[in-house]
Amino acid sequence: MDETRGRITRDGIRIHEDADFAGMAAAGRIAAEILDAVAPLVVPGATTGEIDAFITAEVERHGVTSATVGYKGYQHASCISVNHVVCHGIPGSKVPGRSNDVLQTQDILNIDVTVIVDGWFGDTSRMYVAGSAKPFAQRLINVTHEALMRGIAAVKPGNTFGDIGHAIQTYVEANRMSVVRDFCGHGLGRVFHSPPNVLHYGRPGTGPVLEEGMFFTIEPMVNLGRPETKVLSDDWTAITRDKSLSAQFEHSVGVTATGCQIFTLSPAGRFHPTQ
Repeated sequence: MDETRGRITRDGIRIHEDADFAGMAAAGRIAAEILDAVAPLVVPGATTGEIDAFITAEVERHGVTSATVGYKGYQHASCISVNHVVCHGIPGSKVPGRSNDVLQTQDILNIDVTVIVDGWFGDTSRMYVAGSAKPFAQRLINVTHEALMRGIAAVKPGNTFGDIGHAIQTYVEANRMSVVRDFCGHGLGRVFHSPPNVLHYGRPGTGPVLEEGMFFTIEPMVNLGRPETKVLSDDWTAITRDKSLSAQFEHSVGVTATGCQIFTLSPAGRFHPTQ
């Protein structure tokens, strides 16, 4: 596995070769297929542990590797973040505020999966609803999804990472919600995390300039309340400080000559839970 292909910008960002897009697309597709397959399991009464066990089996069925099992001691094939958990929720652990990991009617949750396929990392997450969401929760999901797509629309050579963050931030705040600042997107490719940090807020024209061949995730976390978060004593689970609901969507993308390629599109059209 050659991690030295392509050049590195002065900001430490790897510029990948044209042939590398196929590897990322293959990895992204399998990650997306796994998240498609899990959708019917997200129902009231299901447990996050059961959902992660299914994801683990799907990773094995596809003959690929989970990037999260063993990562910094983490031992699950997914992160499952319910209601006011912002990210890195541990499957099988108690849902914050409850005595178990059982999903209840109207819960919203983010499921995040990363797989390694022939050395390439496919990283994606999306929202799910157990039953039907309350109107304000559905609006949060819709705003977060649209914020991601507006960020992706800003990806093209010559734009900056600040342009991506600005597109996300202005849309979210116009809808009287907040963008989490404690976590961000990241570069990836033949490594899980690499430069740049992809902030979901910012000023136009700031930050590194986008170039063809850059690979990274865009994964805005949006809160109904304030943006502040805190990490629980397990050192993984991040929640909103004010206990407001949080939502997140994530795609892995590559900058092309004219825009970008989304590597993690849902083959079944299930990326948004209600569209």
